[in-house]
Amino acid sequence: MKVAIIGCGVIGAGWAARFLLNGFDVCVFDPSPEAPRRMQPVLANARASLPALYDRVLPLPGKLSYANTVVDAVTGADWVQESAPERLELKRGLYAAIEPHLKAGAVFASSTSSFRPSELQKLCSIPGRLIVAHPFNPVYLLPLVEIVGSDTTPARTKARAAEILTSVGMHPLVLDREIDGFIGNRLQEAVWRETLWMVKDGIATTAQIDEAILYSFGLRWAQMGQFDSFRLGGGEAGIRHFLAQFGPSLAEPLTHLMDVPELDEALIERIASQSDAQANGRSIREMEQARDASLVALIRALKAERVGAGGTVRAHEAGLAFRQDDELLLLTAQRVIPPTWTDANGHMNEAHYLEVASNATDALTESCGVTAEYIAAGRSHFTAESHIRYLAELHQGDEITVRTQVLFSSGKKTHIFHRFLAPDGRLAATVEVMILHVDLATRAVCPPLPQVAAALERLAAAHAVLPRPEGAGNAIRDLRPKEVA
Repeated sequence: MKVAIIGCGVIGAGWAARFLLNGFDVCVFDPSPEAPRRMQPVLANARASLPALYDRVLPLPGKLSYANTVVDAVTGADWVQESAPERLELKRGLYAAIEPHLKAGAVFASSTSSFRPSELQKLCSIPGRLIVAHPFNPVYLLPLVEIVGSDTTPARTKARAAEILTSVGMHPLVLDREIDGFIGNRLQEAVWRETLWMVKDGIATTAQIDEAILYSFGLRWAQMGQFDSFRLGGGEAGIRHFLAQFGPSLAEPLTHLMDVPELDEALIERIASQSDAQANGRSIREMEQARDASLVALIRALKAERVGAGGTVRAHEAGLAFRQDDELLLLTAQRVIPPTWTDANGHMNEAHYLEVASNATDALTESCGVTAEYIAAGRSHFTAESHIRYLAELHQGDEITVRTQVLFSSGKKTHIFHRFLAPDGRLAATVEVMILHVDLATRAVCPPLPQVAAALERLAAAHAVLPRPEGAGNAIRDLRPKEVA
């Protein structure tokens, strides 16, 4: 599928990276000759972070290209994402150029955060075709996208958009009705207004305000929303008790609510100087990389509980198909090393080699029929023995590729050899594994069902033509002097 990205700012480039790394061909149009340069750091950040969320192989990346005209970009596109500056007259001209060349059935979406869909649809010759797909920065990591239409937008148009966005690992929130700012921005703006007053009135600095968020409700919000948090705040009596206890305070002048301080030069300078001090010399790129590393760690932590953004990644991951190329050795894993996997020496910790090997083994057995349904029916594989050799260092952001050879498979036993390849193709590690098929009801070893046994035996036969890998069958030798041994 082809995606056209119109406008290559922070949001447009983020959209391009999200689609590209999920296998879509992406064509970018931006009138600025700086667009390719602006795209590169965003894409580099995405390549170092998005795959680190997953324990399965993402699709092969699509092809990235740049168009000289908006017509070239949108022709043949299945999805057109407009992320141009928030000026109606500019969008009017773009839409006039885009609409005649839209492919039948293509999704036409705007990233706007300022305009209702009905306002933008007035600029279109076929109003119901345009929707708002409002994302959050960084688009390639944060899954939420608000899908908004007007009263004239067909439900099937929003449903089609939600289907495609789900396929690239996003969480589409389809709004029932349009509203200024949608949901996310209205919530953010309520906090934003109050923070501006606290800075203006000298009550708090930008750093103090950010710390108040970071060390309290910001942590809660990553895995539990406002209403669930307040429900727990009411104790056993729940949210009714919370509202009875704290609801009356809403009538008190605790906040400025809808009042907005004037953003005069004095306030802008105060905010800017405090923000500069808060950055402590870090560049925007350094702060982006630190943000992405933290988001990857947090979202991965939430995967285990299937909560929030972690639940979105988990669901997307479950739908990723086993990918095989033309090489005889199986491609069983391809993932980026997240920051939480490195140790004090700055390289990948040994515990995570086994984690990657375990995921690669699961990918292998799943491709042979040991699916979630097979396991639910009471059969699976257990690891009986493993041996790791560390041959080269791997670091945060490195992409590991795992190629797997089946050395033996017959009856209950399967002998597997995983090769870990570094980004430059060097052999970085090997993990040798013996797995046994078991009956989950009795926890006893048993033969696999015929279709699984046959698939594993076919792989072993196919791989028998390959040389036996160096190190296979070895263990740590006895290092004691012979007279002691």
